[in-house]
Amino acid sequence: MEEGEYESVLCVKPEVHVYRIPPRATNRGYRAAEWQLDQPSWSGRLRITAKGQVAYIKLEDRTSGELFAQAPVDQFPGTAVESVMDSSRYFVIRIEDGNGRRAFIGIGFGDRGDAFDFNVALQDHFKWVKQQCEFAKQAENPDQGPKLDLSFKEGQTIKLNIANMKKKEGAAGTPRARPASTGGLSLLPPPPGGKTSTLIPSAGEQLSVAASIVQPAVAPSSGGATVSWPQPKPAAAATADIWGDFTKSTGDYMTERVLKQLEVQGCLVYKK
Repeated sequence: MEEGEYESVLCVKPEVHVYRIPPRATNRGYRAAEWQLDQPSWSGRLRITAKGQVAYIKLEDRTSGELFAQAPVDQFPGTAVESVMDSSRYFVIRIEDGNGRRAFIGIGFGDRGDAFDFNVALQDHFKWVKQQCEFAKQAENPDQGPKLDLSFKEGQTIKLNIANMKKKEGAAGTPRARPASTGGLSLLPPPPGGKTSTLIPSAGEQLSVAASIVQPAVAPSSGGATVSWPQPKPAAAATADIWGDFTKSTGDYMTERVLKQLEVQGCLVYKK
């Protein structure tokens, strides 16, 4: 074992019982019914640790952590850990004292789930050991590994069956119908050659409306009598002031504008 290797904890169970087992008479295996299950020889805590590729089953005192026995496991399943034939909660382990002496003892768990965790912890560790060995072999001989050949052999062909695919609705080149408006008011376009007219009230209408809004004020010291305010000008006078020369005869004014326009365009010919 290398000095740089560290020890990792794989499983800890707070309660385990140790039993003395009779010698095995046949090669059929161990039976927990032959043990004195109601009189365990020792009870304490179980820890499974790993250092390198070897796992260690350690039986320790619950309070002080003093080591009672230790079973090194270099292979699972194997002779270091064996299951009994008549129960899944009991096992037979091979303990060593470090001086070359070995002994087989029985251990048992009160909970079936603890026995399951004990078994799985050992399986996972040696599965990892197997993978590490395979990786090491591949690293030493990279050319001996199987190579994946995806090239076509001579005369080998492949056949592709492509089903008829329907064109999707609304594909390119297929005009879609515009959805109808579900709400709101739609404005119709103006007629050709026409101009949209805006409703602008005349100056006289504006003044008449403004005059109708004005309310007479009541003087605070008049006892409720109304005070006459300056009245606005009549609509006709206001119209005359605003439009100016447009109130004159429109006939002469329009004739004069048309003649000037024709003269500018060169359409008017004076005869001498």
